[in-house]
Formats: sequence, C-alpha cells, structure tokens
Amino acid sequence: MGQQKFINKFKFGLVGKRLNYSFSKDYFTKKFQQLHLKNHFYTNVELENISDLEHFCKNNAFDFSGFNITIPYKEEIIPFLDEIEENAKNIGAVNIVLINNNKLIGYNTDYLGFSNSILPYLKSHHKKALILGTGGASKAVAYALKLLNIQYKFVSRYPEKGYLYSDLNQTIIEQFQIIINTTPIGTYPDILDAPNIPYEFLNKDHLVYDLVYNPSLTQLLIKAKKQGATIINGEKMLEIQAEKAWEIWNS
Repeated sequence: MGQQKFINKFKFGLVGKRLNYSFSKDYFTKKFQQLHLKNHFYTNVELENISDLEHFCKNNAFDFSGFNITIPYKEEIIPFLDEIEENAKNIGAVNIVLINNNKLIGYNTDYLGFSNSILPYLKSHHKKALILGTGGASKAVAYALKLLNIQYKFVSRYPEKGYLYSDLNQTIIEQFQIIINTTPIGTYPDILDAPNIPYEFLNKDHLVYDLVYNPSLTQLLIKAKKQGATIINGEKMLEIQAEKAWEIWNS
C-alpha cells in the first residue's frame, strides 16, 4: 500500500451557528497533530444568517480546501454550490464541501455516519422509527433508514410533515421502537432541555438515538435509560462522518 497522499492546501473549517463547543475543530486539530501535518489547521466559521452564508460561499470559501457544514445551513448551502454528489442530492442536505478546481462540491456523509453507528444496536423487532425534527440532519437519517429497510415517520411542529409532538401517545410509542432525535434540543449549554415526548411509554425494547453529543448524556437519553431503553449518542456518528470527510478532501 502506497503512502497516503495529502492535499496541498491546508485550511479546513466548520461553517454553522453556535460553534464554540463543536466536535469537529478538536477532532481535526488532534488528527493533524497525529499525522504530523504541522501546516494544516481547522477553524470555526460562525455565520449569523443566510446572507452571510452566501457571502462566505462567493468570497471566502476558496481560502479553504474543504469544510464541514452544520446546523442550520445543511440545506441552505445547496443553491450556492457548483456541484452536488448523488447521495447528497437524493437526501437534499450537505454536510461536507470540497473545493476543487475553483468549484464548491457538496457531499453528505451524515447518512453513513448514522447507519454505521446504529447497525450494531439493531435487533429483529426494530422495524419502525420516529424521527424527531425535519431539518437537514433528519433527511440524512431518513435516507439511511430507507437503505436499512426501516419504516419511519417524522415528528415536528408542522402537521403536514408527519406527527405533531402532541399526537404521540402510548400506541404510537409502542409501535415505533426506534426514536431518533435530529434536533439540537438538549445541546450544551441548554442541557436541561429535552424533546417533548411521552417518556413513560418507553421500555426495554426501545432504541433511542440522540444525534446530540455534547453533553454525552442528554436529558432525552437519561429519561430513556430510566425506562430501560438502549441509548446511543451522536459521537460515533460524528467520528465516522469526519473520517469520510477526510477521505473526500484527500481524494
């Protein structure tokens, strides 16, 4: 096996909102140190609104070799890209951008991170899932579930998208034995917040997955564990998608 090739430009970053406690900067900074890539660095790019995002894509993005995109811009960035890879196109959300030949090329690795991290926990009775939230991350989760042949329904504040939170009752919770939170509810510093679901109907047959990773035990996971459910946080998903991003940037 030949020596791994690394790209010549050395700047990477995370684009989004409220990034002070993000996973990516620490992860890639440590990775660069381990690989002795002394000229590589990773920075957070906090943008307040979509006009800032447009300005970044048109003016500042080309200072980078590649960057990650997070909440709330995984869908909003698509009109500003030159190309979009097939999976990302099907999902309708992007979490990785590669800059190549002065083009911004969008990818989605969230669905891989999710599917590969949930697979070891799936049992034969895990046939239906509730997806809490309808943002960019929820689309990648839905895409992954479809590939895994797991039926799903969205839960949100909008009745046209699926169940409302107020619809959830014992019958629904017992019918859907996978519950996945794709919203930022419960993320640091708002660690006492939790999605508004009827936790008392969870049981040992449920698998509860929170894409939030900071804190590692969210209120959702604490409440689910008390009911006997199996719980997973989003850290492994992030690690998998981050490694895939590094592959894309070095392809």
